[in-house]
Amino acid sequence: MLTIAFVFLTMQLAVTASPSPVDRRSSEEGIRIGLTKRQDLVNHGLADIQALVQSLLNTRSKYENTIEAYRRNTGKEPPISLGGLPMIDNVHPKRATGADPLINDGDVLWHGTISVGTPPVDYTVDFDTGSSDLFLPGPDCTDNCQGHKVYKPASSSTSTNRKKTFKLSYGDGSTVSGQQYLDTVTVGNLTATSQAVGAASTYSDGLNSADYPPDGLLGMGYQSISQYNSPPFIQTLIGQKKLTQPVFGFKLADSGSELFMGGVNTKLYTGNFTYAPVTTQAYWQVNMDSVMVNNASMIKTLSTIIDTGTTLIVGDADNVKTLFSKIPGSKDASTTVGPGFYTVPCKSVPTVKFSFGGKAYAISPDVLNLGRVKAKSPDCVAGIVSGGSDQSFWIIGDVFLRNVYTSFDLGKNRVGFATLK
Repeated sequence: MLTIAFVFLTMQLAVTASPSPVDRRSSEEGIRIGLTKRQDLVNHGLADIQALVQSLLNTRSKYENTIEAYRRNTGKEPPISLGGLPMIDNVHPKRATGADPLINDGDVLWHGTISVGTPPVDYTVDFDTGSSDLFLPGPDCTDNCQGHKVYKPASSSTSTNRKKTFKLSYGDGSTVSGQQYLDTVTVGNLTATSQAVGAASTYSDGLNSADYPPDGLLGMGYQSISQYNSPPFIQTLIGQKKLTQPVFGFKLADSGSELFMGGVNTKLYTGNFTYAPVTTQAYWQVNMDSVMVNNASMIKTLSTIIDTGTTLIVGDADNVKTLFSKIPGSKDASTTVGPGFYTVPCKSVPTVKFSFGGKAYAISPDVLNLGRVKAKSPDCVAGIVSGGSDQSFWIIGDVFLRNVYTSFDLGKNRVGFATLK
């Protein structure tokens, strides 16, 4: 099986917009962190096939590493399992709260600005609910770190060497590895002290600056999937009583995207949240009631992971096949796009709905449609794909999350969805 490049997030090409400045005012007793946009996966109406296939492979690599971390950290078998993907060839490698404006990199990466160390130095990172660690390129990094801003622990008066290393391995033989430190980390005006930070001595091939402009990554899952087996940034803030509420929210959209920490931004959604309880405190794993196509229920009760670090919706082979069997004109695109992919008629992209906590939320046909297979083709690539015959869960990525406002509640261990304004 070929698994390439970056474990945590999918990636695209060059940035087309600069990171938005952090709003350091308290809004709804929260901190806003803006998210910025980069190139889309659709180019003049055509799907970027290579990028889509790479996205699926990167997602698999991410879960292989976090599954192993859960096993190592807890001594238990993980709550999810992965089967095999077919070989895919030709893929290149105060108590405060607040919001951070986010940048959308091609509808696949959502990154914003943080600062690390004393005196503080700013870095751009991707915010990923499907992983749990913060890492940046370190001073000794030579592989794929050129073009990224380097974290220099020796220049920070609050840095402590943990005398521990870390290493993530990938199917193509590349790695992310380095030394662990503790240091001061600030997002918006929220500061965590003694936060675990990885200073990488190597970056995997997919993290070269041409393909991956942000400097590093900040994970927002639970500690049990941390490669360092240390509290993630948001949990450090909670432990140090820096947040009004142990909650953070995401809006992922073409404009106005943000991460909001210490609550939710009431200006960005309407109505009430519908909540689903976390089933295992590792990933943001919740049960989905059903999948509907044009208001007809096709699939019942699925285990899902809500993951801002994944572009696609990735499900098990049997249920994904069942879903597309109910869509007139859909086709298995294993040979035209890649194993696991399907197409739908461009002229009649269906409305697919996911139900959580008894309420159904629609995926916009414009978001589900990832572009034509080729010029003048009547077939468009769908954003729901199969991850393999033995995959035991669905990964709910940006194709769904761009349609809702999402709340991640560490106090009550639940995920909530609300209607975007």
